[in-house]
Amino acid sequence: MKLRLTFYGVIIFVVAMGLHMTCALLMLILKMTSGDILYPVLQAVVETTFIFTISGLFLGVIMVLIELLYIKKDNRIVQNDPVSASEKLTVVLTAYNDELSIRDAVRDFQAHPRVQRVIVISNNSKDRTMEFAAEAGATVYNETLQGYGACVYRALTEGINQTDTKLTLLCEGDCTFRAHDIEKFLAYLPHADIVNGSRIVEQLRTGGSQLTTFMYYGNFFVGKLLEFKHVEQGTLTDVGTTYKLCRNEALQKLLPHLSPKVNLEFNPYLLDTALEMKMKIVECPITFYPRVGVSKGGNKNNLVAFNLGIRMISGLIFRWKTN
Repeated sequence: MKLRLTFYGVIIFVVAMGLHMTCALLMLILKMTSGDILYPVLQAVVETTFIFTISGLFLGVIMVLIELLYIKKDNRIVQNDPVSASEKLTVVLTAYNDELSIRDAVRDFQAHPRVQRVIVISNNSKDRTMEFAAEAGATVYNETLQGYGACVYRALTEGINQTDTKLTLLCEGDCTFRAHDIEKFLAYLPHADIVNGSRIVEQLRTGGSQLTTFMYYGNFFVGKLLEFKHVEQGTLTDVGTTYKLCRNEALQKLLPHLSPKVNLEFNPYLLDTALEMKMKIVECPITFYPRVGVSKGGNKNNLVAFNLGIRMISGLIFRWKTN
């Protein structure tokens, strides 16, 4: 529970404030329409949630002040473990019915001088994804356990199985991310076990990308919840992106603690688990482009993104759901 009270204070404040504002609005509507059957009930809820709102805010503020004082007294040092300028990496791409994009994605990463190989993990694709990936020069595997989490887990597993590379770059095969950001990841890697790509910078997102305004702020909110849960351990603004550069040494420790049955919320689940294990995670601003093909994941539309966000928050508070 050390320093976790801030996280729970934020949760209490947000939930209570949401209920408070909703019930207050309903009371106003009932008053305007002369409806008084539910009015006493709503009034009681408004009064109760006001107390919880103030309590959550007070708890959060007090713990932030304590944490600020605590941080000033700590003896943290910045990790600086540089990688060789000749260090190669293995790129692992997740793919599901991505025949329209997979060839370009593979060729883009293969052309980068720091890339040793590209591995594509198809998740039971029904189209020609595997065929086109192989034609482009990738090593291709099919993950039979359906689900985004299973596909990512298999990709990371194949990455650490490569004995001639010590770094694994996780990405997707839909061309939303590009190989030219590898240099950015490598610049941050000396200070981290995992460098997590962040799509938060407006100037680095191309118009027409899948990240709507609702998804943008929702993702940022969940990132901040995760940051509050692990206060002192990092700054987090984007928990939904697949694009990550990982040290294989860290992945070998992390993967046994992960379940491939966690589905679309696998990315925040991975970050949450890594932070729980005191691994160092640093965010890196990356470019984000429109997807080639049709989305099948959490960015499909705002309703899907909302449901996914609820599952992410539930996982952070209680436990991560396995499908």
